[in-house]
Amino acid sequence: MAEQNMSENGTVHEPGRPRFVLILLGPPGSGKGTQAHTLVEAFSVPHISTGDILRANVAEGTELGEQAKSYMESGDLVPDGLIVDIIADRISQPDAGTGFLLDGFPRTLAQAVALEDMLHRKEMNLDAVVLLDVEDAELVRRITARWLCKDCGKDYNSLSAPLPEECGACGGELYQREDDREETVRNRLEVYRGQTAPLVEYYEGKGLLVRIEGVGSPDEIGRQMINVLEKI
Repeated sequence: MAEQNMSENGTVHEPGRPRFVLILLGPPGSGKGTQAHTLVEAFSVPHISTGDILRANVAEGTELGEQAKSYMESGDLVPDGLIVDIIADRISQPDAGTGFLLDGFPRTLAQAVALEDMLHRKEMNLDAVVLLDVEDAELVRRITARWLCKDCGKDYNSLSAPLPEECGACGGELYQREDDREETVRNRLEVYRGQTAPLVEYYEGKGLLVRIEGVGSPDEIGRQMINVLEKI
């Protein structure tokens, strides 16, 4: 992101080309959602999340949504070709013309190669791939601390305060989602590491990978990311 100027509100702008094209990688529980919001605010670009796009297409009953629905309902990975089509359609929209933040894409080397082709055709460059690095033990600790009320859905976190015997809002029973139980979390992390390791090596080889330790307050992590990206 050479020849950048910083506006008064902290937004980075590079005259004559897209402001910002970034991939955000991170395991479940790494704080990707929070940090994606921080980067979107700092660089004034849309947050493009494959999960959000898939859910929206399914809800709207689009052709892409109908194709993806069967895979999502069976718990299978949506095929590379379909995901690539969804991303290609999204980044062709006007708001992505000044750059974008990709979250959840690419997840495979085939998707990474397809993204390079998309960017080349749009005469855009990938500026950086930010990896939120957090040890598995810390991720398990964070995720397994999440609890919900069965009746009203209120969130609880045992790291921030001791869990009450019942929901403080409605008196309902607290429970833990299957996805947040330790065995499931460890399986999710194993799948993530298997998927992401080749991408980390791939982008490291291209000199694009930026490792950020995802431990500390969200504000501190966000400032660290922005400081590093401003120097690229």
